[in-house]
Amino acid sequence: MSDDPARREPELLTITEAAELLRAPVATLRYWRHLGTGPRSFRLGRRVLYRSDHLRSWIDAQHDDQVSPSAGARR
Repeated sequence: MSDDPARREPELLTITEAAELLRAPVATLRYWRHLGTGPRSFRLGRRVLYRSDHLRSWIDAQHDDQVSPSAGARR
């Protein structure tokens, strides 16, 4: 078997681990989940989990949203 990163399953993070990655309080992630504005998550039994690739995509989207309006304002 190969250790090809593309073939590995995405890493699942708990809400605490996701909060550490985002440097945000767990309560903030819970609030974003309630509002539907945070990174994609899902329940597995009683646990809320985040896929690391979804977190990174969400971070990139937040960055792009912040950069785009300021670029248009300079014109």
